[in-house]
Amino acid sequence: MKTLVLANPRGFCAGVDRAIHVVERALEKYGRPIYVRHEIVHNQFVVDRLRDLGAIFVDEISQVPTGSTVIFSAHGVGDSVYAEAMERGLRVLDATCPLVKKVHSSAKKHYAEGRHVILIGHSGHAEVEGTLGQLPPGEMTVVRNEKDVKDLWIPETRPLAYITQTTLSVAETQGIIAALKEKYPHIHGPEKGDLCYATGNRQAAVEDLCKRGIDLLLVVGASNSSNSSRLMELGKEKGVPSRLIASVKDLDLSWFKQVETVGLSSGASAPEILVQEVVAWICEKFGEITVENSITMQENVRFRLPIELED
Repeated sequence: MKTLVLANPRGFCAGVDRAIHVVERALEKYGRPIYVRHEIVHNQFVVDRLRDLGAIFVDEISQVPTGSTVIFSAHGVGDSVYAEAMERGLRVLDATCPLVKKVHSSAKKHYAEGRHVILIGHSGHAEVEGTLGQLPPGEMTVVRNEKDVKDLWIPETRPLAYITQTTLSVAETQGIIAALKEKYPHIHGPEKGDLCYATGNRQAAVEDLCKRGIDLLLVVGASNSSNSSRLMELGKEKGVPSRLIASVKDLDLSWFKQVETVGLSSGASAPEILVQEVVAWICEKFGEITVENSITMQENVRFRLPIELED
């Protein structure tokens, strides 16, 4: 192996950074313990670090003691979860990504205007579950791919709109939107979907790596992280052997046989320390190699903390 190329941008997006800071600031202001419903972001390293600081992660609101502080994850929650927390008198801090909140607002707007909402996304993902929870049951339909669109049985006369999960494949989402528009020409929705800036930027950076002729793509991220998985899948689609790794512990020397150039990226919920541990491992195993930065664009997006946590 001779060259390691780092994708830029990579790693934390503004929504993830904000969510983590919500937990850290809440612990500073209110003391431990602070309860967090579900993983604050999809990364075990981040969750473990916050747990060490005093955060307690729970699956249901019912597990949070009365009078405690609970934080909702970056992926968002349904209205019923919010209502339950209010009914139990909990102090609620909402770490939902503002871009996910925007999708929630779109769903409610379309519903108020009499449209049935089609959500392009992966059933079971935390963000999708939270978005589904914005409307009454049955008022939103999830489609994952173009085959799902083909199988839809919605009357052509029904007013329709579409929204999307924020962390999908850019190219695949465009294909699904095109299929929806072909089947339902009257459907409303954003031309490029609701994909967040970080999703598109990280996919563009990986595409640039692949164009450089890399022999192996490594993506640092959790297996349940949608945007991380999409980066790995994109590499495979471009014909590059690609691996999704949670940390340096997942690396296997056999992957590097007959490999001269490795591309390295990370998902939007993966901390940079995990990337640098991979860089250090590669440099240790292969000695004198060239480490390059492939800069596709610069990001300067920042989201404010909830007002009750601001100094």
